[in-house]
Amino acid sequence: MKHGRIVELPEDFYIPIPLDTDNISSLSPFLVPQDHLASAGTYYAMAAFTFFVFVAGTAINLLTVACTIQYKKLRSHLNYILVNLAVANLLVSCVGSFTACCSFANRYFIFGPHMCKIEGFMATLGGMVSLWSLAVVAFERWLVICKPLGNFVFKPDHAIACCAFTWVFALIASAPPLFGWSRYIPEGLQCSCGPDWYTTNNKYNNESYVMFLFGFCFAVPLSTILFCYSQLLITMKMVRQTTSYNASLTQQKAEREVTRMVVVMVLGFLVCWTPYTAYSLWVVNNRGQTFDLRFASIPAIFSKSSAVYNPVIYVLLNKQFRSCMMKMVGMGSGEDEESSASQSVTEVSKVGPA
Repeated sequence: MKHGRIVELPEDFYIPIPLDTDNISSLSPFLVPQDHLASAGTYYAMAAFTFFVFVAGTAINLLTVACTIQYKKLRSHLNYILVNLAVANLLVSCVGSFTACCSFANRYFIFGPHMCKIEGFMATLGGMVSLWSLAVVAFERWLVICKPLGNFVFKPDHAIACCAFTWVFALIASAPPLFGWSRYIPEGLQCSCGPDWYTTNNKYNNESYVMFLFGFCFAVPLSTILFCYSQLLITMKMVRQTTSYNASLTQQKAEREVTRMVVVMVLGFLVCWTPYTAYSLWVVNNRGQTFDLRFASIPAIFSKSSAVYNPVIYVLLNKQFRSCMMKMVGMGSGEDEESSASQSVTEVSKVGPA
Protein backbone atom coordinates (compact mmCIF):
# COMPACT_ATOMS: atom_id res chain seq x y z
CA MET A 1 0.00 0.00 0.00
CA LYS A 2 1.29 3.43 -0.89
CA HIS A 3 1.89 6.07 1.77
CA GLY A 4 -1.24 7.98 2.64
CA ARG A 5 -3.51 9.21 5.36
CA ILE A 6 -6.52 7.52 6.89
CA VAL A 7 -9.83 9.16 6.08
CA GLU A 8 -13.17 8.13 7.50
CA LEU A 9 -16.58 8.97 6.10
CA PRO A 10 -19.08 8.52 8.95
CA GLU A 11 -21.66 6.36 7.21
CA ASP A 12 -19.98 4.58 4.33
CA PHE A 13 -16.33 3.59 4.42
CA TYR A 14 -12.88 3.92 5.94
CA ILE A 15 -9.83 3.80 3.68
CA PRO A 16 -6.28 5.11 3.37
CA ILE A 17 -5.92 7.59 0.51
CA PRO A 18 -2.78 8.90 -1.22
CA LEU A 19 -1.27 12.05 0.26
CA ASP A 20 -1.69 13.93 -2.99
CA THR A 21 -5.43 13.23 -3.23
CA ASP A 22 -8.00 15.62 -1.77
CA ASN A 23 -11.11 14.33 -3.50
CA ILE A 24 -12.19 11.56 -1.12
CA SER A 25 -15.30 10.66 -3.08
CA SER A 26 -13.18 9.89 -6.11
CA LEU A 27 -11.74 6.91 -4.21
CA SER A 28 -15.00 5.57 -2.82
CA PRO A 29 -14.93 1.73 -2.68
CA PHE A 30 -18.49 1.83 -4.03
CA LEU A 31 -17.56 3.81 -7.13
CA VAL A 32 -14.06 3.11 -8.45
CA PRO A 33 -11.41 0.34 -8.40
CA GLN A 34 -9.24 0.48 -5.30
CA ASP A 35 -5.96 0.19 -7.16
CA HIS A 36 -4.23 2.46 -4.65
CA LEU A 37 -4.53 -0.36 -2.08
CA ALA A 38 -3.11 -3.30 -4.04
CA SER A 39 -2.21 -4.49 -7.51
CA ALA A 40 -4.79 -5.82 -9.93
CA GLY A 41 -3.16 -9.25 -9.62
CA THR A 42 -3.90 -9.32 -5.89
CA TYR A 43 -7.56 -8.56 -6.53
CA TYR A 44 -7.83 -11.22 -9.23
CA ALA A 45 -6.16 -13.81 -6.99
CA MET A 46 -8.69 -13.06 -4.27
CA ALA A 47 -11.48 -13.27 -6.84
CA ALA A 48 -10.29 -16.74 -7.88
CA PHE A 49 -10.15 -17.91 -4.26
CA THR A 50 -13.61 -16.60 -3.40
CA PHE A 51 -14.97 -18.12 -6.63
CA PHE A 52 -13.66 -21.51 -5.50
CA VAL A 53 -15.25 -21.06 -2.07
CA PHE A 54 -18.54 -20.04 -3.68
CA VAL A 55 -18.69 -23.01 -6.07
CA ALA A 56 -17.33 -25.70 -3.73
CA GLY A 57 -19.14 -24.43 -0.65
CA THR A 58 -22.48 -24.11 -2.42
CA ALA A 59 -22.21 -27.53 -4.05
CA ILE A 60 -21.20 -29.56 -1.01
CA ASN A 61 -23.65 -27.88 1.35
CA LEU A 62 -26.55 -28.19 -1.10
CA LEU A 63 -25.65 -31.87 -1.46
CA THR A 64 -25.73 -32.24 2.32
CA VAL A 65 -29.22 -30.78 2.53
CA ALA A 66 -30.45 -32.78 -0.48
CA CYS A 67 -29.12 -36.04 0.97
CA THR A 68 -30.89 -35.45 4.26
CA ILE A 69 -34.17 -34.75 2.44
CA GLN A 70 -33.87 -37.86 0.26
CA TYR A 71 -32.60 -40.41 2.82
CA LYS A 72 -34.67 -40.84 5.97
CA LYS A 73 -31.82 -42.75 7.63
CA LEU A 74 -29.89 -39.46 7.84
CA ARG A 75 -32.56 -37.71 9.90
CA SER A 76 -30.95 -38.33 13.26
CA HIS A 77 -30.48 -35.73 15.98
CA LEU A 78 -26.79 -35.20 15.17
CA ASN A 79 -27.44 -34.91 11.44
CA TYR A 80 -30.08 -32.25 12.05
CA ILE A 81 -27.34 -30.11 13.56
CA LEU A 82 -25.04 -30.86 10.62
CA VAL A 83 -27.79 -29.76 8.22
CA ASN A 84 -28.17 -26.57 10.25
CA LEU A 85 -24.45 -26.04 9.79
CA ALA A 86 -24.83 -26.66 6.05
CA VAL A 87 -27.61 -24.04 5.78
CA ALA A 88 -25.41 -21.51 7.59
CA ASN A 89 -22.53 -22.35 5.25
CA LEU A 90 -24.82 -21.80 2.26
CA LEU A 91 -25.61 -18.35 3.56
CA VAL A 92 -21.91 -17.54 3.77
CA SER A 93 -21.00 -18.98 0.35
CA CYS A 94 -24.03 -17.77 -1.62
CA VAL A 95 -24.05 -14.25 -0.18
CA GLY A 96 -20.62 -13.51 1.30
CA SER A 97 -18.38 -15.39 -1.13
CA PHE A 98 -20.44 -14.57 -4.23
CA THR A 99 -20.51 -10.81 -3.63
CA ALA A 100 -16.83 -10.84 -2.65
CA CYS A 101 -15.93 -12.71 -5.84
CA CYS A 102 -17.79 -10.25 -8.06
CA SER A 103 -16.30 -7.29 -6.21
CA PHE A 104 -12.73 -8.58 -6.26
CA ALA A 105 -13.09 -9.22 -9.99
CA ASN A 106 -14.02 -5.53 -10.41
CA ARG A 107 -11.56 -4.35 -7.71
CA TYR A 108 -14.23 -2.49 -5.71
CA PHE A 109 -17.55 -3.22 -4.01
CA ILE A 110 -19.83 -2.93 -7.00
CA PHE A 111 -23.13 -3.47 -5.18
CA GLY A 112 -23.27 -0.18 -3.29
CA PRO A 113 -23.46 0.84 0.38
CA HIS A 114 -26.90 -0.62 1.10
CA MET A 115 -25.93 -4.04 -0.24
CA CYS A 116 -22.74 -3.75 1.79
CA LYS A 117 -24.81 -3.64 4.97
CA ILE A 118 -26.93 -6.57 3.81
CA GLU A 119 -23.91 -8.62 2.78
CA GLY A 120 -22.10 -7.85 6.02
CA PHE A 121 -25.13 -8.83 8.07
CA MET A 122 -25.91 -12.03 6.13
CA ALA A 123 -22.29 -13.23 6.12
CA THR A 124 -21.92 -12.45 9.82
CA LEU A 125 -25.21 -14.19 10.59
CA GLY A 126 -24.14 -17.31 8.70
CA GLY A 127 -20.73 -17.27 10.34
CA MET A 128 -22.22 -16.95 13.82
CA VAL A 129 -24.71 -19.79 13.20
CA SER A 130 -21.78 -21.88 11.99
CA LEU A 131 -19.72 -21.12 15.09
CA TRP A 132 -22.54 -21.91 17.49
CA SER A 133 -23.45 -25.05 15.51
CA LEU A 134 -19.92 -26.35 16.05
CA ALA A 135 -20.34 -25.74 19.78
CA VAL A 136 -23.72 -27.52 19.72
CA VAL A 137 -22.15 -30.52 17.96
CA ALA A 138 -19.53 -30.69 20.72
CA PHE A 139 -22.24 -30.40 23.38
CA GLU A 140 -24.28 -33.17 21.73
CA ARG A 141 -21.26 -35.50 21.60
CA TRP A 142 -20.59 -34.80 25.28
CA LEU A 143 -24.18 -35.63 26.27
CA VAL A 144 -24.38 -38.79 24.16
CA ILE A 145 -20.95 -40.27 24.88
CA CYS A 146 -20.04 -39.03 28.37
CA LYS A 147 -23.63 -39.23 29.67
CA PRO A 148 -23.35 -36.47 32.30
CA LEU A 149 -27.14 -36.59 32.74
CA GLY A 150 -27.30 -40.36 33.13
CA ASN A 151 -29.90 -41.98 30.90
CA PHE A 152 -30.98 -38.72 29.27
CA VAL A 153 -31.68 -39.34 25.57
CA PHE A 154 -30.82 -36.58 23.09
CA LYS A 155 -33.78 -36.68 20.70
CA PRO A 156 -34.50 -34.96 17.36
CA ASP A 157 -36.71 -32.43 19.18
CA HIS A 158 -33.72 -31.44 21.29
CA ALA A 159 -31.61 -31.08 18.17
CA ILE A 160 -34.22 -28.82 16.53
CA ALA A 161 -34.31 -26.68 19.69
CA CYS A 162 -30.51 -26.42 19.60
CA CYS A 163 -30.63 -25.34 15.96
CA ALA A 164 -33.14 -22.62 16.84
CA PHE A 165 -30.82 -21.58 19.65
CA THR A 166 -27.95 -21.07 17.19
CA TRP A 167 -30.04 -18.73 15.02
CA VAL A 168 -31.28 -16.70 17.99
CA PHE A 169 -27.75 -16.24 19.31
CA ALA A 170 -26.47 -15.45 15.82
CA LEU A 171 -29.10 -12.74 15.41
CA ILE A 172 -28.14 -11.28 18.78
CA ALA A 173 -24.55 -11.07 17.54
CA SER A 174 -25.09 -9.88 13.96
CA ALA A 175 -28.07 -7.51 14.18
CA PRO A 176 -26.62 -4.68 16.39
CA PRO A 177 -24.65 -2.99 13.56
CA LEU A 178 -27.93 -2.53 11.69
CA PHE A 179 -29.28 -0.52 14.61
CA GLY A 180 -26.33 1.68 15.51
CA TRP A 181 -24.04 -0.46 17.66
CA SER A 182 -21.05 -0.56 15.30
CA ARG A 183 -21.78 -0.67 11.56
CA TYR A 184 -21.11 -2.76 8.46
CA ILE A 185 -18.56 -1.23 6.08
CA PRO A 186 -16.15 -2.51 3.39
CA GLU A 187 -13.16 -4.20 5.01
CA GLY A 188 -9.65 -4.99 3.91
CA LEU A 189 -9.32 -4.37 0.21
CA GLN A 190 -12.86 -2.95 0.24
CA CYS A 191 -14.45 -5.85 -1.66
CA SER A 192 -16.28 -7.55 1.19
CA CYS A 193 -18.14 -6.10 4.15
CA GLY A 194 -18.03 -6.76 7.87
CA PRO A 195 -18.29 -5.06 11.25
CA ASP A 196 -16.30 -1.86 11.68
CA TRP A 197 -13.31 -2.75 13.85
CA TYR A 198 -11.15 -0.02 12.29
CA THR A 199 -12.49 3.16 13.84
CA THR A 200 -13.01 4.66 17.29
CA ASN A 201 -16.12 6.59 16.33
CA ASN A 202 -17.97 7.12 19.63
CA LYS A 203 -21.26 7.30 17.78
CA TYR A 204 -21.07 3.58 17.01
CA ASN A 205 -19.16 2.24 20.04
CA ASN A 206 -17.16 -0.01 17.73
CA GLU A 207 -14.66 -1.11 20.36
CA SER A 208 -17.30 -2.44 22.75
CA TYR A 209 -18.98 -4.33 19.90
CA VAL A 210 -15.71 -5.98 18.88
CA MET A 211 -15.10 -7.08 22.46
CA PHE A 212 -18.67 -8.38 22.63
CA LEU A 213 -18.10 -10.46 19.50
CA PHE A 214 -14.83 -11.79 20.87
CA GLY A 215 -16.36 -12.92 24.13
CA PHE A 216 -19.82 -14.02 22.99
CA CYS A 217 -19.02 -15.52 19.59
CA PHE A 218 -15.44 -16.78 19.90
CA ALA A 219 -14.37 -17.36 23.49
CA VAL A 220 -17.63 -18.99 24.62
CA PRO A 221 -18.03 -21.40 21.65
CA LEU A 222 -14.32 -22.27 21.78
CA SER A 223 -14.48 -22.95 25.53
CA THR A 224 -17.52 -25.17 24.98
CA ILE A 225 -15.77 -27.12 22.23
CA LEU A 226 -12.57 -27.62 24.22
CA PHE A 227 -14.39 -28.63 27.40
CA CYS A 228 -16.75 -31.11 25.73
CA TYR A 229 -14.12 -32.80 23.61
CA SER A 230 -11.58 -32.99 26.43
CA GLN A 231 -14.23 -34.71 28.57
CA LEU A 232 -15.01 -37.05 25.70
CA LEU A 233 -11.37 -38.11 25.36
CA ILE A 234 -11.00 -38.58 29.10
CA THR A 235 -14.11 -40.77 29.18
CA MET A 236 -12.89 -42.94 26.34
CA LYS A 237 -9.48 -43.35 27.97
CA MET A 238 -11.14 -44.48 31.21
CA VAL A 239 -13.24 -47.01 29.32
CA ARG A 240 -10.14 -48.41 27.62
CA GLN A 241 -8.41 -48.88 30.98
CA THR A 242 -11.36 -50.64 32.62
CA THR A 243 -12.37 -53.06 29.85
CA SER A 244 -10.94 -56.45 29.04
CA TYR A 245 -8.18 -56.84 26.48
CA ASN A 246 -10.45 -58.07 23.65
CA ALA A 247 -13.06 -55.44 24.32
CA SER A 248 -10.45 -52.71 24.60
CA LEU A 249 -9.22 -53.41 21.07
CA THR A 250 -12.58 -52.30 19.76
CA GLN A 251 -12.67 -49.33 22.09
CA GLN A 252 -9.13 -48.34 21.14
CA LYS A 253 -10.16 -48.25 17.51
CA ALA A 254 -13.18 -46.11 18.37
CA GLU A 255 -10.99 -43.85 20.52
CA ARG A 256 -8.50 -43.32 17.72
CA GLU A 257 -11.30 -42.38 15.32
CA VAL A 258 -12.85 -39.96 17.79
CA THR A 259 -9.44 -38.50 18.70
CA ARG A 260 -8.68 -37.84 15.04
CA MET A 261 -12.09 -36.22 14.55
CA VAL A 262 -11.65 -34.09 17.67
CA VAL A 263 -8.25 -32.82 16.57
CA VAL A 264 -9.55 -31.94 13.11
CA MET A 265 -12.66 -30.26 14.54
CA VAL A 266 -10.75 -28.07 16.98
CA LEU A 267 -8.06 -27.20 14.44
CA GLY A 268 -10.72 -26.33 11.87
CA PHE A 269 -12.36 -23.97 14.34
CA LEU A 270 -9.06 -22.30 15.24
CA VAL A 271 -7.78 -22.06 11.65
CA CYS A 272 -11.06 -20.50 10.52
CA TRP A 273 -11.60 -17.87 13.18
CA THR A 274 -8.37 -17.20 15.09
CA PRO A 275 -6.70 -15.04 12.38
CA TYR A 276 -9.81 -12.86 11.94
CA THR A 277 -10.33 -12.52 15.69
CA ALA A 278 -6.66 -11.85 16.44
CA TYR A 279 -6.33 -9.22 13.71
CA SER A 280 -9.45 -7.34 14.75
CA LEU A 281 -8.37 -7.36 18.39
CA TRP A 282 -4.90 -6.13 17.41
CA VAL A 283 -6.36 -3.19 15.51
CA VAL A 284 -8.75 -2.33 18.34
CA ASN A 285 -5.96 -2.40 20.94
CA ASN A 286 -3.33 -0.63 18.81
CA ARG A 287 -5.08 2.51 17.71
CA GLY A 288 -2.81 4.82 15.73
CA GLN A 289 -0.57 2.01 14.51
CA THR A 290 -0.25 1.66 10.75
CA PHE A 291 -1.49 -1.53 9.15
CA ASP A 292 -1.82 -2.82 5.62
CA LEU A 293 -5.38 -3.39 4.48
CA ARG A 294 -4.18 -6.14 2.18
CA PHE A 295 -3.45 -8.26 5.24
CA ALA A 296 -6.83 -7.35 6.71
CA SER A 297 -8.52 -9.03 3.74
CA ILE A 298 -6.78 -12.37 4.23
CA PRO A 299 -8.37 -13.37 7.58
CA ALA A 300 -11.72 -11.90 6.53
CA ILE A 301 -11.86 -13.95 3.34
CA PHE A 302 -10.31 -17.02 4.93
CA SER A 303 -13.06 -17.14 7.55
CA LYS A 304 -15.54 -17.48 4.68
CA SER A 305 -13.69 -20.60 3.50
CA SER A 306 -15.22 -22.39 6.50
CA ALA A 307 -18.17 -22.95 4.15
CA VAL A 308 -15.96 -25.50 2.39
CA TYR A 309 -13.96 -27.22 5.09
CA ASN A 310 -16.71 -27.32 7.73
CA PRO A 311 -18.76 -29.80 5.67
CA VAL A 312 -15.58 -31.71 4.79
CA ILE A 313 -14.87 -32.20 8.49
CA TYR A 314 -18.39 -32.74 9.79
CA VAL A 315 -20.04 -34.42 6.83
CA LEU A 316 -17.56 -36.12 4.53
CA LEU A 317 -15.82 -37.71 7.54
CA ASN A 318 -19.24 -39.05 8.55
CA LYS A 319 -19.38 -42.44 6.83
CA GLN A 320 -23.15 -42.52 6.61
CA PHE A 321 -23.38 -39.10 4.99
CA ARG A 322 -20.53 -39.93 2.63
CA SER A 323 -22.20 -43.18 1.60
CA CYS A 324 -25.49 -41.46 0.81
CA MET A 325 -23.72 -38.71 -1.11
CA MET A 326 -21.93 -41.30 -3.24
CA LYS A 327 -25.23 -43.03 -3.95
CA MET A 328 -26.90 -39.75 -4.88
CA VAL A 329 -24.22 -38.89 -7.44
CA GLY A 330 -24.13 -42.48 -8.75
CA MET A 331 -20.69 -43.42 -7.47
CA GLY A 332 -21.63 -46.60 -5.61
CA SER A 333 -24.22 -48.30 -3.46
CA GLY A 334 -22.39 -47.56 -0.22
CA GLU A 335 -24.03 -50.52 1.59
CA ASP A 336 -20.82 -51.69 3.20
CA GLU A 337 -19.97 -48.25 4.44
CA GLU A 338 -23.45 -47.76 5.86
CA SER A 339 -23.14 -50.99 7.82
CA SER A 340 -19.71 -49.98 9.07
CA ALA A 341 -20.97 -46.55 10.01
CA SER A 342 -23.89 -47.96 11.98
CA GLN A 343 -21.57 -50.31 13.86
CA SER A 344 -19.11 -47.51 14.60
CA VAL A 345 -21.84 -45.21 15.89
CA THR A 346 -23.17 -47.99 18.10
CA GLU A 347 -19.74 -48.67 19.56
CA VAL A 348 -18.95 -45.03 20.29
CA SER A 349 -22.39 -44.35 21.72
CA LYS A 350 -21.86 -47.09 24.29
CA VAL A 351 -18.81 -45.35 25.69
CA GLY A 352 -19.35 -43.79 29.10
CA PRO A 353 -21.08 -44.65 32.35
CA ALA A 354 -24.39 -46.46 32.14
